This record gives sequence, structure tokens and C-alpha cells, in this order.
Amino acid sequence: MAEDDRDRMPFLLLLPNLVTIAGMCLGLTSIRFTMVGEFQTAVILVLLAGLIDGMDGLIARRLRATSEFGAELDSLSDFLCFAVAPGLLVYRFALGEAHALGWVFVLVFAAAGCLRLARFNVTRSEDGAGKTHFTGVPAPAGAMLALLPVYLTLSGIFDVRDAPVLTAAWLGIAGVLMISRVPTISPKAMRVPRWGVGAMLMGTVIVVGLVFSRFWVLMVVLDLIYVATLIPAIWKGRRSLLR
Repeated sequence: MAEDDRDRMPFLLLLPNLVTIAGMCLGLTSIRFTMVGEFQTAVILVLLAGLIDGMDGLIARRLRATSEFGAELDSLSDFLCFAVAPGLLVYRFALGEAHALGWVFVLVFAAAGCLRLARFNVTRSEDGAGKTHFTGVPAPAGAMLALLPVYLTLSGIFDVRDAPVLTAAWLGIAGVLMISRVPTISPKAMRVPRWGVGAMLMGTVIVVGLVFSRFWVLMVVLDLIYVATLIPAIWKGRRSLLR
């Protein structure tokens, strides 16, 4: 092998890390739009970062380009995009300086996201880790839950800015769910029965239609559906939620 070839990395091996960096940039840009009050744009950027987060791991596995460097980079990006950015967004949108106690819950949520990712890092090498279920709500899903108050306001269902205490409490609940021992759905373990394939396809059509007509209502519905899937596991393991 020529020396020049040894000093060059195949582009496909670098691609997953490039996707991760792109997601991190979306998270940072979301914070920028939050600071100037462009909350709808900020939320959409967090959602896009969530989509990218699902893509980089898939790309890495398909290209057999997984690495310890890529895994650590992904976790750092996730902390920014799904712990820091959503917490700041909710704080600026619904809490603000008039409700300084809300900042405590922002810190709780961000710290929970950090702990969730740290736990994932030390357990990801275990056999079966993440294949049948996740332990606790994953960071991207936690961010989507944290943003529920924003969805409710933007959809016109309920203005959470009139209830800052409830908003702060919900942020704390989302943080607790991330560091809990509740088993949550892993896409890798999902199986669709043959009779449900048609329903899934039609459901996709409906979702796409709602994206362009009632986007914020759709996000509220998706969040509530996800919460409904958590309730049985939370009730079953209520005595050992954080053990």
C-alpha cells in the first residue's frame, strides 16, 4: 500500500461524522433563533436535529463505519441538541426572567440529559443494549416531550405562558423520565404484523398531510401517543423508577 493511501481516509468512513456535525450545527442554530425570539424556527431546527440523529447511526452501521470517536461525538452533539437547546427554548418561550425558579428546572432537564447520555455511553457495549428496548426515555424523545408546552401554544390549544409553574414542572418530569429505569420502545425491536402494513402506509399519508396543514397539532398528538406508551411501564415500575 502506498504511503499516500495510508494517509487518506475513505470519504464514506467520514460521512457519519459529517452528518453528526450537521446535526450539532442545527442545535446551535436553534439556540441562536431562541435568543432572538424566533421560536417556531428554533423548534423546527431541534426536530430536524432529531431526524439527523437517527440517520447518522444508521448510516454508520450500513457503511460499517462505526467508531468510538463517532459514538462520543454523537453523544456530545445530542447533549447540545436535546438537552441544552430544548431547555433554553422552553425557558425563553414560557418561563423567562419573570419566573426565575423555572431556571432550576431547566438545569434539572439539562443535567438529566447529560446523565442519560453518560449512562448510554457506558452501557452501549453490553449485549443486547438498545436492541429490545431503551432504559429511560432517549435524549431525542426527551427533547420532544420537553417541547410539548411549546407545541400546545403554537397549535392554539392552550397558551402555557399563562401557567409557567406547570411548564416548569413538565420540564422536570421530562428530565426524570430520561434518567428513569422505565423500559421504552426501541425502533430496532418494533415488528409490524402483516395486517397492520396497510394501516401504517395510510397512517404515513395522514401524517404527511398534517405536516403541511396542522403541524403543531400533529406534534401534540405524537407526544401524547408516546406518553401513552410510557404509562404502563411507569405504573409497573413505579417503586423502582430511579433505581
